[in-house]
Amino acid sequence: MNDAATLLPVEEARAQILALAPSLPAEWVPLEDALGRTLADDVTAQRTLPPWDNSAMDGYAVRSADLAGALPVRLVVGETVYAGATPKREVMPGTCARIMTGAPLPAGADAVVMRERTRPVPDGGADQVDILEAAGPGNFVRPRGEDAREGQVLLSRGTPLGIPELGLLWAQGQLCAPVPRAPRVAILSTGDELCRADETPQGRIVDTNAPSLALAVRRAGGVPVLLGIARDTRDSVEAALSRVDGFDVVLTSAGVSVGEHDYVKEVLAALGVEQHFWRVAIKPGKPLVVGRRGGTLFFGLPGNPTSSLVTFELFVRPALRRLLGHADVEPGRTSGRLDGSLSKAAGLAHFVRVTAAWREGGLWARPLATQTSGVLRSAAAATHLLHFPLEAKSLAHGDPVDLLPLSWVA
Repeated sequence: MNDAATLLPVEEARAQILALAPSLPAEWVPLEDALGRTLADDVTAQRTLPPWDNSAMDGYAVRSADLAGALPVRLVVGETVYAGATPKREVMPGTCARIMTGAPLPAGADAVVMRERTRPVPDGGADQVDILEAAGPGNFVRPRGEDAREGQVLLSRGTPLGIPELGLLWAQGQLCAPVPRAPRVAILSTGDELCRADETPQGRIVDTNAPSLALAVRRAGGVPVLLGIARDTRDSVEAALSRVDGFDVVLTSAGVSVGEHDYVKEVLAALGVEQHFWRVAIKPGKPLVVGRRGGTLFFGLPGNPTSSLVTFELFVRPALRRLLGHADVEPGRTSGRLDGSLSKAAGLAHFVRVTAAWREGGLWARPLATQTSGVLRSAAAATHLLHFPLEAKSLAHGDPVDLLPLSWVA
């Protein structure tokens, strides 16, 4: 645990958090609910797909050996094979079969010539065709088992389930998939100055942290549960945090600094939560508490709205992704150039809200004028966070920078 004088670098803090967040137990969910989640186990193919060689084009199924000489070659059309039908005749030397896309390749044929590379035979009726170009074995043929072979691992544990992956499972006749269950996340705001959006403020301010964090949790794949607002008394905070048994993650906002009424750390300790660290070398979001009790991970987030969202992005979202079984959990990064200039003292990594736009062959990031952590408008206008490294003191116009795309962007 770091003491009050120690500030953890952001990468070390995130590594400690991820070590506390193993994948959750599996549950079976319908495939339409599994999009964006990960497989909790290997999936073995139960079907060979496609089950037979089939045509990738409308055209003619041929013996490639018949086309090895001078062209064009005139062939007799033995039958027409439609998708979903079974060929009835073998393709013998000097013959072919008219075939449609997806139809099984007849016995004897080893290639397909697309219809555009053929020519009807004048007065030859529908039973003859001139082939205008050669075709080697396998030309425009989708081979049996190209997509999947029975008994082979189709998708490995940890595979993110996108639309193509779900299509593979549907093609195998599966309707459900095993995935780590969605983490249940309790969310608590603290502060005498807060009220709900449906209340008359009367000198207070509306709590935006809890509902905003709930949306961020849902977008990250978790199930948020709002615990309401705890007042700035030890008893109120303790009463709220005594109701978090059974949750996988608990998020609090505010009450984690050194103010006279900041009780969250004290209450967590009294409830048996082992504090792993407090305070990270970043701006915004320095006062961050992380702890664990049993299988529950606790985050004490800063109270300023933008600080709360930024620390969620840097620390909570990666933890939720790890709980959901993702291997790639680090915040995404892309390269860009600074449109403007920045300066700061060494010692804290700044995550600067920027708008990034593509021009002159690259992504240019312009810092927003307002970087104060209590202003939500700058978070609303931002497209990325610019990583201004811990020991760096200045960045000049055109300098290369790392940009973190924001998950909260619409």
